[in-house]
Amino acid sequence: MAVRAVVVEADGGSRGNPGPAGYGAVVRDRDSGEVLAERSEAIGTTTNNVAEYRGLIAGLEAAAELGAVDVEARMDSKLVVEQMCGRWQIKHPGLRPLAAQAAALVDRFDRVRFSWIPRERNRHADALANAAMDAAAGTAVTEPATGTAAARTTGSDPATAKPSWEPRPSFTATRLILVRHGETEWTVQQRYAGRADVPLSEAGRAQARATAARVAQLAPSVAAVLSSPLSRCTATAEAIAAALGDLPVRRQDDWIECDFGDWDGRTFAEVREGWPGELDAWLASTRVAPPGGESFATVGARVTKAVAELGRAYPGETVVVVSHVSPIKLALRDALAAGDAFLHRLYLDAAGISVFDMWPDGGVAVRSVNDTAHLAAR
Repeated sequence: MAVRAVVVEADGGSRGNPGPAGYGAVVRDRDSGEVLAERSEAIGTTTNNVAEYRGLIAGLEAAAELGAVDVEARMDSKLVVEQMCGRWQIKHPGLRPLAAQAAALVDRFDRVRFSWIPRERNRHADALANAAMDAAAGTAVTEPATGTAAARTTGSDPATAKPSWEPRPSFTATRLILVRHGETEWTVQQRYAGRADVPLSEAGRAQARATAARVAQLAPSVAAVLSSPLSRCTATAEAIAAALGDLPVRRQDDWIECDFGDWDGRTFAEVREGWPGELDAWLASTRVAPPGGESFATVGARVTKAVAELGRAYPGETVVVVSHVSPIKLALRDALAAGDAFLHRLYLDAAGISVFDMWPDGGVAVRSVNDTAHLAAR
């Protein structure tokens, strides 16, 4: 159902101006404040102002896709707001095409108002923009509470390391063992399972035990076992933790599955029949969210942050993370420096294991993807 009145909050920035840049945009229902859409993207090397305009354009595009007719655009960029209101001239030639693109989008609505807001009131878009900048740079870490960037090496982006065949000392690497949860009834029925808390099936519990034994072989010494908060993951993680000597299981929200919104619990065939246009759009772009859900770009931003945090918190140690298809695919996409098409070409089995190492200088070595040899012996 189309919404009539929305608020667009947008931001953008770069590390260095010009430097590695990204933008973020949030669309909210004007009356309830509910988040209807999020957009974010790393856009290479450019200036703050270009990134800010790109954020505004992405927000207006999302509002148009939602069918809005009344828009209030809020930004903490005085320059963009004043230029879009016509009070300031657009002197920089590089901004004129972007301003024209934004103006063409404005013409699609019945009413658009621009408002300047202080940065502390634009935290959601600011956080998305900072995550996109982190993805572009690979050398800065966003502090979610403030949206500011601290100059610390993440060790999570292969783009930060020079290509090399030289052996790296394994004792300095953080090793991530990524485990997809065991099978559920929805797995067998090929249903979208996002935030619904579907438990492991009997077969899934057996897979969890087999996976626990395999992880104990791979890594007899593990610093931490982390899990998505959903029970299909925590049950798998608890089996692994028990095999490793009754380690505690830490629940981490950043590793939860993508929110599939209205598609949750439906089969792939049902979604194709009921939402053919929306499904095609979703498959074509990681920035598009299922109706009522979240985009892969949003999931990717939180997974990138989570991987970076593990690199800092556990240098030279091994960490087990039990998660879902989407977060694991996105982590592997980044580890392999692959494009978004990778997400549709990689298959991850229930209880499959993937392993990669990451070094403080940004180096990454992917050691295995979707290892299921332990399941064949069941």
